Formats: sequence, structure tokens, C-alpha cells
Amino acid sequence: MKEGKWKILVVSDETRPVRQVDLDPRVVYFCVGTAGALGILLLILFFTLGSGAATELRALHLERQNTVLAQELQEVRSRMGELEGTLSDLAERDQEVRTIAGLDTLDREVLEVGVGGPGTPDLESHPLWELDPELGEESFAVRYDLRALERRARLLSESLNEASDSLAAHRDLLESTPSILPTSGYLSSGFSNARMHPIHNRELPHEGVDIAAPSGTPIMSAAHGRVSFAGRRAGYGLVVEVDHGYGYSTLYGHASEILVREGQEVERGEVIAQVGRTGIATSPHLHYEVRVGGRPVNPMNYVISGAIP
Repeated sequence: MKEGKWKILVVSDETRPVRQVDLDPRVVYFCVGTAGALGILLLILFFTLGSGAATELRALHLERQNTVLAQELQEVRSRMGELEGTLSDLAERDQEVRTIAGLDTLDREVLEVGVGGPGTPDLESHPLWELDPELGEESFAVRYDLRALERRARLLSESLNEASDSLAAHRDLLESTPSILPTSGYLSSGFSNARMHPIHNRELPHEGVDIAAPSGTPIMSAAHGRVSFAGRRAGYGLVVEVDHGYGYSTLYGHASEILVREGQEVERGEVIAQVGRTGIATSPHLHYEVRVGGRPVNPMNYVISGAIP
């Protein structure tokens, strides 16, 4: 059966006649097919161009990111250089402090040694290595140097803490070591294993020094410590004894008045009593003793030059 033509009637208004248009169906099919094919081609072209543009934009974005990352790495390396200089200065100060504290200085090779050993990541394992070998190598080097600086900082911190503890103990020892003459006056009798006693008229050990001074002259503690005795003792009259720790103790005899109590903590130079002539004494004076490990020693060996009031 032969296919007929398509007829289209065009009606405009009542005054104009009706027009008829004949269309061949094959022509219509051809035009529709051609238009569809062109539409599909345009869509393919659009997506192809769009995908290429997006890829180019992503590449530009990644390139910009790499540039920024490289700049950041350079800034980090510059800061690390400043930090390394600061740690070097700190290492010199650490040597000085350790010397003052009586400790051996840290071996410089120990401070300069890097980091490594089992479990240390290598360059190929760095995440950036596969993406950008050059940037990955730079990032790996920065990370390695940073780990070395962290190790040095940790060693210096531990060293300074050790030196601080040693200095604190050393300071306590210095504060507890008798170092001043406890009162103003003149030395009337020195330390002796055998001297002629002014009252007993025979040779007896004199385990301290006598400092002649007017009654009421302040008597000061020779160092930091705690009062272990405050009261009267045969021969010595009114006595104050101070335990300074570290094996040191001092005794102050013949006082006219005691101004501290047992158990009281005192500091070097703090007034603890007043000069008098209680006990066996011919005139007002202070009998002053220093004992180390319980043994009497010459107190003048523990008087710093210029520390006599």
C-alpha cells in the first residue's frame, strides 16, 4: 500500500480562506532524525569540552596547591633554622649551668646525633613521594630535621631539669652552711684542743671561740636551720643550738636572753639571743661552736671574709 501525504490545514480568521499544506512523511522523518542527531552531537561536544575544562581547572588548582605547599615548607625550614640557633645558644647555657651545678656537661655528639633506627619511615613511604617526588623529598627532609630538633629540645629540657635540681640542692647546702660570725665584738679566745681555762686553771679543750661583746648585743644564727635546743645547760648558761642539716650544727652559749624556741626555723642573720655571762663566764661574751657530723671544728674556718658583723 502506497503511503499518502500528510495534509495540514491552516486557518487564520473568517475573512481569509483556509490553506492546505501537503507534507511528505519521509521528509518529516528525515528532518526529525537529523535534528536529533545534531542534538546528540552537540551534547557529546558540550560534555567533552566541559570535562576537559574541568580537568584543566583541577590541574591548575593542584599546581597552585603545590606552589603554596612549597612556600610553606620553605617557611617552616626557615623557622627551623631559627629554632636550631636558639637550641645551640641554649646548649651553651646548659653547659654553663651544669658546670655550676657540679655536673658533667652533655657530650656535643649526643646533642648533634640525628634520629633513626628500626621503625623510622623512609622516603619512599612518604605520601607525597608518589604524587611529586621532588616535593615529597623536601617534605621528608623537613620532617626528619624537625624530629632531630625535637630530640635535641627534649635532651636539653631533661638536662636543665637535672641541673636545676642539683642547683636547688646546692643552694640548700650553701644556705645551711655556717658562714658568719654570729655577733659583733672581738675574738677573745680561739678554738683549741687544750687551752688554760680561766676559771679552772688547767688545760681543757676549747671546742669553740669566744667573742667578747657588751651584754645585750644581738646573737645571730650563722645559717639556715631549725632550733634543736633552747634553754639552760650546765657550764654554758643559757644556750641555743641550731641543727642546719647536712651534718652541720651550731651552739651559742652564755646568752643573757633567748629569743627563739625549740623547733623554730631560723634564717642566716636572724637574731636568736643576746650576749650575756650566764653559766661559767668571767665577763659578757658569746661562746660559739660549729660541729660537723657531731665533731667540733674551728668555727673560724666557716666564716666568710667580710661576713663578720
